[in-house]
Amino acid sequence: MTIALISDASCRKHQMGDHHPEEPGRLDAINNRLIASGLDMVLIHYDAPQATREQLLAVHDEAYIDMIYEKTPTEGLVWLDGDTAMNPYSLEAALHAAGAAVLGVDLVMEDKASQVFCSVRPPGHHAERHRAMGFCIFNNVAIGAYHAINKYGLKRVAIIDFDVHHGNGTEDIVEDDERILFCSSFQHPFYPGSHFSTDKPNIINLPLPRLTDGEAFREAVYHAWIPRIEVFQPELIMISAGFDGHREDDMAHFNLLEADYEWITRQLSQLATMSANNRIVSCLEGGYDLRALARSVEAHIKAFL
Repeated sequence: MTIALISDASCRKHQMGDHHPEEPGRLDAINNRLIASGLDMVLIHYDAPQATREQLLAVHDEAYIDMIYEKTPTEGLVWLDGDTAMNPYSLEAALHAAGAAVLGVDLVMEDKASQVFCSVRPPGHHAERHRAMGFCIFNNVAIGAYHAINKYGLKRVAIIDFDVHHGNGTEDIVEDDERILFCSSFQHPFYPGSHFSTDKPNIINLPLPRLTDGEAFREAVYHAWIPRIEVFQPELIMISAGFDGHREDDMAHFNLLEADYEWITRQLSQLATMSANNRIVSCLEGGYDLRALARSVEAHIKAFL
């Protein structure tokens, strides 16, 4: 079983200010932990390419893409919303972050890897079809999913989002598309506070109260998601892997631990063996306490083994 790690140096150049929680040190913490644990030695490393305009257009409006290019600064910061800024390197980083998901799909579809983890930033799951928000510029996981559909003709792709914040951007993009099953768990009520109530048949939202612990999380996922994913029989599973539900992460109010991220990863890995030929592409989303993030990513990748 081959596990690939995709990243790019450009993802460390994207910065949104000295005290912004979505910082380059997130990737350094992950990298250092993988080296210290020995996992780095068993992973196959790839540099992320840039996503093409055609790949971006599969999920984002052309006017929105043009606006991102036009707003890219030559110095300083330009703010896209109250949380999301661009410096002169942000566009390059965002293109490589989206390209990592594309390459991840190529690797698993061409049997060059069984599972892929994309250690990239900026994250993507809050980026809607026509706007940036919540630290996100392009929706990496959605771009990867539509690449799988458009290039490889897949008819069933599952996107699983266990970030503590609802993946509103992904839902905005994939709702009503019967080829994609989108499952999102999140603290509620909480940011972003939109799209969480839906009657779309391909959307399974799992709002959970503050202080949700591992036992409650596992029970909710087991009953709400697992049977639906089994029936859907995805040909590919993509993960929006947010680790900000960890009890040490003060960006939210869940009480999850590394063992809970290992558990959900094992559940998804089992499901992938049933219909997806083990194929999983996981894209980093949230996780802002550096030590908790690094340990959680280690547990996530170990679960693939």
